[in-house]
Amino acid sequence: MSKHKNIGSNLDDLLAEEGELDEVTTVAVKRVIAWQLSEAMKEAGISKSSLAKRMRTSRTVVDRILDSTDGGLTLDTMTRAANALGRRLKVELVAG
Repeated sequence: MSKHKNIGSNLDDLLAEEGELDEVTTVAVKRVIAWQLSEAMKEAGISKSSLAKRMRTSRTVVDRILDSTDGGLTLDTMTRAANALGRRLKVELVAG
């Protein structure tokens, strides 16, 4: 048997074992959503200020939405951003 207990396991297994899987997954999902919103803004030619007006919020909130490291946003805020860009937010619960 190998001295290295994690050789042959996958990254999810390692993160779960370390108690970090949920946190890493949350950050990854937020980064993807922030990137998708940013790309949708580019495609539509919408500035941060324009998005804030469409959402009836501040530019600071838009900055937080687009900050891939800010995991404290609500689904409501992200849904409003998506809707303001003519998109919809899809959240899915999957088996672990």
